[in-house]
Amino acid sequence: MREYVIATGMVLLTTPVNDYDRRIVLLTKEFGKITAFCKGARRQGNKMCAITNPFVFGEFKLYEGKNAYNLIDADISYYFEELRIDYEGAYLGMYFLEYASYYTRENNDEIMVLKLLFQSIRAIIKPNIDNRLIRAVFEIKMIVINGEFPGVPQNKDFLPSTYRALSHIVDSPVEHLYTFAVKEEVLEELLWLGNHYRKKFVDRPFKSLEIIDNVS
Repeated sequence: MREYVIATGMVLLTTPVNDYDRRIVLLTKEFGKITAFCKGARRQGNKMCAITNPFVFGEFKLYEGKNAYNLIDADISYYFEELRIDYEGAYLGMYFLEYASYYTRENNDEIMVLKLLFQSIRAIIKPNIDNRLIRAVFEIKMIVINGEFPGVPQNKDFLPSTYRALSHIVDSPVEHLYTFAVKEEVLEELLWLGNHYRKKFVDRPFKSLEIIDNVS
């Protein structure tokens, strides 16, 4: 009997395979970003259908194949079902999934990215946090986690409150990121910074971001 592994993570991407199967991309604590196939996941009534949706977070039971894993079961902690009726939040969440997928690799230590992704999706479903602030925090912290944060641009002046907010984002543990609010003028500067860092370090556009910009 083949041995299986348990991986804790989140579904980043789901694509159909054949008539009834699915291919998923998982960001996991143990193995970084991995690909897994799930047979029958598209069959009506199959419990694997809900398990293989984007945003789903939990423990995944996998057999390791030659080129990919095979998903056979899962113990799900969060389905983030709130995003099914929150289109703005869903688009933002898809952007985060795509951003995380861009930066992560198989067999890398991606725990901090997984934590940031999980906490950011949780923040989206909270009604008291501005989605624009969540986006700015996520974009800046992603650059920090990946060791590319260059500091504050020297050719542009920012408000003192923006410097304090930026310091909080850079220095705080991921679990404490979404614990503050800012005024509109500070938020605009944080959004500018997030956009600036993304354009500087990411070498391709994100489809989900194009949708957000078109509907906002």
